[in-house]
Amino acid sequence: MSNQVEEFNAYRSKMNEKLLAENNKLIKRIFNLDTNAYMAGVLDVKTKELLGLVASAVLRCDDCVKYHLESAKSAGAQKEEVMETLGIATLVGGTIVVPHLRRAYEFWEALEEQDS
Repeated sequence: MSNQVEEFNAYRSKMNEKLLAENNKLIKRIFNLDTNAYMAGVLDVKTKELLGLVASAVLRCDDCVKYHLESAKSAGAQKEEVMETLGIATLVGGTIVVPHLRRAYEFWEALEEQDS
């Protein structure tokens, strides 16, 4: 696998499959809750993914940031929307979020490269 998007998705899929195979009811319910929380409701999917991106950046979870970047892009988010969202996250989270902002920008570029 040559790029970080493919590597991230392959690892995430492999490990999620292993975790869910353990038949742990609590973990399965958390995964289900997470899936359902990001489905369209009063807020559309793109808005929910951008909210998830802010929370993930503020909490400094790089895997979560990558997941929400890719999901937001799939839901139609444009670079300008993502950058504004990451700006809010950096404002709320403070300068400790800046390294995660850098990695988020790099991952967004990788997502864009996949489209070309």
